[in-house]
Amino acid sequence: MFGCLKYRGFNLEATHIYRRDRLSKIIALFTIALIWSLHTGQWQYSLQKLPLKKHGRPPISLFRQGLDFLRRALFYLDAQLQLFRQCQNFLSCT
Repeated sequence: MFGCLKYRGFNLEATHIYRRDRLSKIIALFTIALIWSLHTGQWQYSLQKLPLKKHGRPPISLFRQGLDFLRRALFYLDAQLQLFRQCQNFLSCT
């Protein structure tokens, strides 16, 4: 989670937030986004498995696969509205 919050995804240090109240709010928001990205990545991996590298791991993490998918879905929201709505279901508790 630390790597995803810092340099592998959300770039937390670039926010330059140092006040405790604001920092706790943005960490909570990033945590929700991290879980959403992870669930989306697991869903994408179940649809299309990535080929494994020689060391036995996929070329990108499930988090990165989900985050990239969500970014593309948001960027092209008009064309991928149905897929984005499927991703929204990962935010529900049921």
